[in-house]
Amino acid sequence: MDVEEKVSLIERPPTEEIVTRDELIELFKTNSRPKHYIGLEISGFLHLGSLISTGFKINDFLKAGVRCTVFLADWHTLINDKLGGDWETISKVSQYYADAFRLVCPGVEIVLGSDLYSSKKEYWLELVKLTKHMSLARTMRTLTIMGRSETEEKIDLAKLLYPPMQATDIHFLDIDIAHAGMDQRKIHMLARELFPKMKWKVPVAVHHRLLPSLSEPEAISDSKSLGKMSKSSPSSGIFVHDSDDDIRSKLKKAWCEEGNIKDNPVLEIAKHVIYHEFDEISVERPAKFGGNVAYSSYSQLESDFMQKKLHPTDLKQTVANYLIKIIHPIREKLILNKKLVEIIKKST
Repeated sequence: MDVEEKVSLIERPPTEEIVTRDELIELFKTNSRPKHYIGLEISGFLHLGSLISTGFKINDFLKAGVRCTVFLADWHTLINDKLGGDWETISKVSQYYADAFRLVCPGVEIVLGSDLYSSKKEYWLELVKLTKHMSLARTMRTLTIMGRSETEEKIDLAKLLYPPMQATDIHFLDIDIAHAGMDQRKIHMLARELFPKMKWKVPVAVHHRLLPSLSEPEAISDSKSLGKMSKSSPSSGIFVHDSDDDIRSKLKKAWCEEGNIKDNPVLEIAKHVIYHEFDEISVERPAKFGGNVAYSSYSQLESDFMQKKLHPTDLKQTVANYLIKIIHPIREKLILNKKLVEIIKKST
């Protein structure tokens, strides 16, 4: 596989941004097996965005010959009060996350934050050195990476450790490509700014699009905005443990305004999940409503929907059918015992 083919794999949806593409090309020219990382908090049941879409993107890296690491950020989970801040629960759910990503992304390496910190005695010294280059104001502005606001009045001191730790993780994992959803962009830009001051290797940053909530967007001033799928809101997204009937029911209720292609969650799923795995989508419908139709590209599907040649009901049913083909085999293999299910439910 040549460099352009590798870059094309990294660029394909759901990738939204590469910082920078030229650096990525140069990296592949000089390193046939660069190191990748994506860091994840441990929180709640995995869903279409957190496991499937993210996992499919990781698989693109793997196909390009990249050595991929899923970093399970157990310390960050504790700092951010996820899973009730209970260390025993975090450890148990971490194993569930590890099993899930090994299933969806064969060949990926799993690294626990606690294991990294215990094996690198110099980690904390280097962390302190890095923080000498960070102002309190800049640190506060990066708190959005953990779902916090810089204007929050009650921020405990531990949370200010989160951004510099995330940056220091990248260095100690010896990463060439830092990968995350767009919500983590600020920390990667901070790393790219500060690492030269530390004489650390500066990573290429790759950010993928976050799948939006299935709910109708909320009005913000004169526009509308869709939130992302959330583990804490079961109705906002498709979870990997949802039954086939659950998936059909959630898609049936999903916001999908006729002819509207802007921030349409059903179209987003089609583009970033379905077309990632299928070269063609077939819509089955009665002859009186136009008969069956096949779309060999997302652009064709979107065009027909925008022109109201494809009705939201037909789109929803079709996306549900293809999602079931993707999720069903994963759900069958990713078995959760009842005790762990109850633990997660009580903690989220």
